[in-house]
Amino acid sequence: MKNDYVQTLRQSVGHSLIHLPGVRALIFNEQEEILLQHRKDVPMWGLPAGAVELNESVFEALKREVEEETSLQVIAAEPMALYSGPTQRFRYPNNDEIQCFSVAFIIRKWQGKPRADGIEGYELRFFSLSKLPKEIVPIHQQTITDYKHYEGRLLFG
Repeated sequence: MKNDYVQTLRQSVGHSLIHLPGVRALIFNEQEEILLQHRKDVPMWGLPAGAVELNESVFEALKREVEEETSLQVIAAEPMALYSGPTQRFRYPNNDEIQCFSVAFIIRKWQGKPRADGIEGYELRFFSLSKLPKEIVPIHQQTITDYKHYEGRLLFG
């Protein structure tokens, strides 16, 4: 769900490229499977993710986005990577274009039962890292690949 800031900005700039601060959540269960959502805006699987709203910290945005998209409450999160630059460009089917400046977090401590919101995602499912679906949002695929090589030090992508 787009926040008021993005909606207001879009009214001014239309579909033009905007720089958007955001968060990405790599949520794992006890079997070390990752939670992905089948997105409604693009016919792909992706990480729970979204924009940081004005007057909101990055951790507040993470907790809000995860709860909105999955119904889960984040208890603790570890920052894994900061993504920026032209490789983070993404065009939605409606032609809105963004370039993300996103912090990816690893989340192993959460509570609740995963439930798709029906607004941004149709379905939520845990996947083994060795059996991921083929159609993953490209910028999220890179984040998952980076996780596989993560050694505990903040990555810059």
